[in-house]
Amino acid sequence: MCGIIGYIGKPPVVETLLDGLSRLEYRGYDSAGIAVLNGNGIRVYKRAGKVKDLRATLQHQSLDGHVGISHCRWATHGVPSDINAHPHVDCRGQLALVHNGIIENYAELKAKLLSQGHRFQSQTDTEVIAHLVEEHAKRLSLGEAFRKALQELRGSYALALVATSDPNHVYGARCGSPLIVGVGKGEMFLASDVPAVLAKTRRVIYLNDQEVIEMSSSGVQIMTLEGKPIKRKPSQVTWNLASAQKEGYDHFMLKEIHEQPNAVEQTLFNRLASTAPQITFDRRTTTLLNRLSPDERIVILACGTAYHAGMVGEYMLEEFAKIPVDVDLASEFRYRGIPVDPNTTVLAITQSGETADTLAGVRLAKSQGAKILSICNVMGSSIARESDAVIYTHAGPEIAVASTKAYTSQLTALYLLTLYLAKSHGALDPKRWQELAEGLCRLPELIEKALSTERAIKLIARRYASARDFYYLGRRYNFPSAMEGALKLKEICPTIHAEGYAAGEMKHGPISLIRKGWPVVFLATDSPVYEKVISNIEEVRARKGECIVIASEGNKTIRRHADALIAVPKTEELFSPVIVAVPLQLLAYHIAKLNKCDIDQPPNLAKSVTVE
Repeated sequence: MCGIIGYIGKPPVVETLLDGLSRLEYRGYDSAGIAVLNGNGIRVYKRAGKVKDLRATLQHQSLDGHVGISHCRWATHGVPSDINAHPHVDCRGQLALVHNGIIENYAELKAKLLSQGHRFQSQTDTEVIAHLVEEHAKRLSLGEAFRKALQELRGSYALALVATSDPNHVYGARCGSPLIVGVGKGEMFLASDVPAVLAKTRRVIYLNDQEVIEMSSSGVQIMTLEGKPIKRKPSQVTWNLASAQKEGYDHFMLKEIHEQPNAVEQTLFNRLASTAPQITFDRRTTTLLNRLSPDERIVILACGTAYHAGMVGEYMLEEFAKIPVDVDLASEFRYRGIPVDPNTTVLAITQSGETADTLAGVRLAKSQGAKILSICNVMGSSIARESDAVIYTHAGPEIAVASTKAYTSQLTALYLLTLYLAKSHGALDPKRWQELAEGLCRLPELIEKALSTERAIKLIARRYASARDFYYLGRRYNFPSAMEGALKLKEICPTIHAEGYAAGEMKHGPISLIRKGWPVVFLATDSPVYEKVISNIEEVRARKGECIVIASEGNKTIRRHADALIAVPKTEELFSPVIVAVPLQLLAYHIAKLNKCDIDQPPNLAKSVTVE
């Protein structure tokens, strides 16, 4: 959720910190702040609002110094305000820290610290940590005091701390919230995510839970909470800075929609050859898949958009690989006592690899003996490291809060997995397998064609941008697509309410709300249930609803059923969720743009949800 950037190296540090913060804005936030350490002590500036507001506050300040930390906050404890913004300081203003996460036992710690004479300024849980370190530092060195304080915390945290008593170090730690170290030449970085440091370095160290760092300009020491040293070499990030910039597009979301042909192609690359009827995974993934038992069961764990990809995955794995599959919201999985065992493979789907609920579900399943396979976009992320095997999507950095290319890349990884298992289990006729493999190879080209619907979609968006309610309806593989389309619209256009349903469920309640002019988006691409979808369209038309229909090219009869028509490339029903995702994303984008919404950073949302 929140974004952290810490730096030690070459003065002045302010622009380095602000630049890093601006690259973390996609994570979602409501306030921002900075602390710089120099010969005059620690100077802290923080404001509710955007990073640009903080920058304006700092415009006339002279902040030299070679050490600093900064933060963009997504409120959990305490309303968004100047005083609740990070960094937080101790009673004497001699140390400052920033925090991503939630401290669950902050109330009891605060009560104890108040009894010891500490004075609090904010309503946050974070400020407790600053005073706790201050209390332990009365008897211990700063590093020891920091580690001692961490041992008293319950909950999740990623932390960065600076103090006047040790001006040549930045301290950091993580437990349940992401944190990486960027390794430069004569300078070091601490950040919540890789894009924050890409302008300066592509060498990073991924920290694990309950690890602490002491970072100087010449290097970093990693250790356990007890102070035991840990050795770890930096990894080389394959992304470049250009891939994390807009490159002429109005918004990151639009850029990422148009990057989908390449993102899908990269997910297929070296795994499926158009000339050879086979799918190749890395050794770890192949080993895991080849040892699945005949009575193996798959449980898919995911949140949000990834959950919709998982729903499509359930359909395809059961239909083509003949494997029983359950799809679970990760936020519910560990609280409902679902039985898993060594004959269960848990498939975790996540863009960031840091989603708190999904990570907790993975850990629970591992503790019960399940195998863990993940579909993930970020190498070195927590879920990737804790999985037995990973299918990386290689979609590149996704900056917009609303997921687009990550979703279609996740679907592509699920297609690869399904075809691999269908072949290895002998569940599919070889000729039919070959047809599907060839169809999968054509996906990047078909997505490119689907992008050409944008001009028509802009006109449709103008027609319906003033509507306040939308329904999205689909069947079979495109029931999850309907849910995803509705999610995209309400994510980035909070003035509109949208709901996705299985089309056959309309008559069990939702249809009662249909009134004249109510827009309903129908997914009516070619499928075995096409005629049933047409019946659902007519039910809405009979109640004067407006039908926006996404249908396959070449369908000459569909127009008479549609008030607005979007024609997409014809493909196998199995692959249609990827194709229809493009116009659904574009429709949401252009409606939100006409409503003057903050598309890349919608209110109250975060890109990577790292708190439960």
